[in-house]
Amino acid sequence: MFSRPASPDWEAFVACLRRAGTPRRVHHIELFLDQELQDAIVERFDLARGIRSDDPFLLQKVKVALQRFLGYDYVTSDLDGFKWIVTEHEVADTAERARTGGRAFVDLKRGPITSWKEFESYPWPDPDLAPTRSLEWYQENLPDDMCLIGGLTSHYGELLSWLMGYETLCYALVDQRDLVEAIAKKVDEITIRQARRFLQFDRVKAVWGSDDMGFRTGLLLSPRDTRDLVLTGHTRIAALAHEAGRLYLLHSCGNLADIRGDLIDGVRIDGKHSWEDAIEPVTEGKATWGGRVALLGGIDVDFLCRSSEEQIRARVRRTAEICMPGGGWCLGTGNTPANYVPMQNFLAMIDEGRRFAA
Repeated sequence: MFSRPASPDWEAFVACLRRAGTPRRVHHIELFLDQELQDAIVERFDLARGIRSDDPFLLQKVKVALQRFLGYDYVTSDLDGFKWIVTEHEVADTAERARTGGRAFVDLKRGPITSWKEFESYPWPDPDLAPTRSLEWYQENLPDDMCLIGGLTSHYGELLSWLMGYETLCYALVDQRDLVEAIAKKVDEITIRQARRFLQFDRVKAVWGSDDMGFRTGLLLSPRDTRDLVLTGHTRIAALAHEAGRLYLLHSCGNLADIRGDLIDGVRIDGKHSWEDAIEPVTEGKATWGGRVALLGGIDVDFLCRSSEEQIRARVRRTAEICMPGGGWCLGTGNTPANYVPMQNFLAMIDEGRRFAA
């Protein structure tokens, strides 16, 4: 399938993220791959060959095999079982590789915390009690040419919306601002403890924050509220990462133009992820962001779904020609390879990145 073999090199990958000169080849990155797409690739290319189905670290070993096959220089890992309880609704998944049980969506109107009583009774997750079994296995067994990215974490704005419900949050910013601030403070306290646990592992070279702060034309909260309630937390996590000599990457969907300067000069993110052509193509981001932060991904997901292989390959070449000089760009989708992205299109994107380096 691929025109040339993959050779992971985490040190070159990190140097690329740090914008330390034009890399010798294209490096690849994704926030994550939907499990259904992962399973399809593993099955098609027999990537679990030789791994026993009853191996206690089956999932970790298959993940390493998949990441190496696709040419990634890293794997991501979270605290095992660490999760926030939110109010979700499931609907049928209409993708060809449909998700078992359907797709889950967070309740827009009402979350589990809308009052002080619910705040006090909410089962706040404790990162100090979450196992680090996966992180420990990767620390000891990940191939020497790969590294770890800790996360995905730092859901500051998302958690305010998820825990209260977006509609409730909008009213509460005026009617119950003290409650909103208390939730933000609690989320910050927990997230800092979570990040500290990642950073105990020296093979973790970056922490990846994931926090959708906007939509197509603007922010979900006002710029002032975003700065006060969301960016303050990201700033603290970024500082923790930097103090430990690691990078802080940020995934955020939406139009972030109103806080671009805050993210660059205040939070001091090292990489920006999520690019949508309707908002800002990554090739334009080279001018607006690229001189200060790394650009992660950028091949628009809608384009990837609807385009021919020839169109995808041409776009990858054009994007690499613009974004690769000087470093600070990794090839990937504009968001994530969802289960509805055609596998052949996704693999063609990766292959063209390898060809560009030939």
